[in-house]
Amino acid sequence: MTTFIDIHALQTIPPSNINRDDTGSPKSAFFGGSQRQRVSSQAWKSVIRRYFESHLDRSKLGVRTRLIADEVVARILSSAPEFDADSAEDAVVQAFTAVGNSKKHVKLEKQEGDKRISDRAVSNAALFLSNQQIDKLAQAIIEANGEKIPPKQVKEILNTEHGIEIALFGRMVAEAADFNVDAACQVAHALSVHGSEPDFDYYTAVDDVVRASDDATGAGMIGTVEMSSSTFYRYANINLDALNANLGDASVSVEATLAFVRAFIESMPTGKQNPFAARTLPDAVIVTVRNDRPISYVNAFEKAITEVEGRRLAAARALASEAKNIEEAYGYEPVASYVLALGDLKEELAGLGESVTLKGLLESLEAQLTALTSQES
Repeated sequence: MTTFIDIHALQTIPPSNINRDDTGSPKSAFFGGSQRQRVSSQAWKSVIRRYFESHLDRSKLGVRTRLIADEVVARILSSAPEFDADSAEDAVVQAFTAVGNSKKHVKLEKQEGDKRISDRAVSNAALFLSNQQIDKLAQAIIEANGEKIPPKQVKEILNTEHGIEIALFGRMVAEAADFNVDAACQVAHALSVHGSEPDFDYYTAVDDVVRASDDATGAGMIGTVEMSSSTFYRYANINLDALNANLGDASVSVEATLAFVRAFIESMPTGKQNPFAARTLPDAVIVTVRNDRPISYVNAFEKAITEVEGRRLAAARALASEAKNIEEAYGYEPVASYVLALGDLKEELAGLGESVTLKGLLESLEAQLTALTSQES
């Protein structure tokens, strides 16, 4: 029986532009026949990864870069200063080449005539490796001492001890499908629960020297910035069994799940934060543990909420109604459910689970997941 963790959130964000498109406009999408403000899943996953870096042991995390040769060579020289740097680089290139075939393998090549990236060989796409994998590859090259590392050994290094972000969000290596890792976590694009149109902020910048003169007027420059304000529905889920398979350690899987839930709640995309300071927290968070399938409540907002006042309450009411309707129609009942909500939203969401604080949510979820993983082992 597979265990899933669903994370739902309602979050109100004031006028801002935390995630913009190629024209500078806040991202949007049509849903239920109306235009909604949108924040891409990539934007939120990116800041979740940054959150991990400041809250988790870096040895459990990964590095995504085209400069993988630089990373491995640096660790080789840190452990064995006497090792020749160019020989180390050649060994890294050989290791990645050996695990493919003559037609398809990960290519690391020097950028002839362009030293802006690196003096060493770089891959044609970013590679995502855990710190443990980089360390093990460096150690294998040192121990080989100039000899080629067997492809089987390289494959074993790159397919074990994945970092937490790789285990959660997956890894795709187009040139070597054997190294692909299926994501254990799915993150939806955040959508406003109501129709949304961008506004424009007209601004001027004063030239201090001109301002100080007696006979000069006018601004140093003028411009406009698009912004939008919305209450968002956010959703993500984690397949705990897949996470266990990717990490190979149930206790680390629980740690990763708790870290993701906390990061999902506390992180915020960084787009144009300096001029807008849109540093809000969710109005409500619902976390459910299931043994049937993950379930999004996004269709609660297929009909856009039209209330101008009390929009957060209306959103909570719609979400609670959708959750109850699904449970009644399909019989899907969570193993456990927790509700973290502000003010009047607690009452609207009371029937969806145990009312908790953030601390209580994390403690209860840890106990629940630890018990479930213990039963399975």
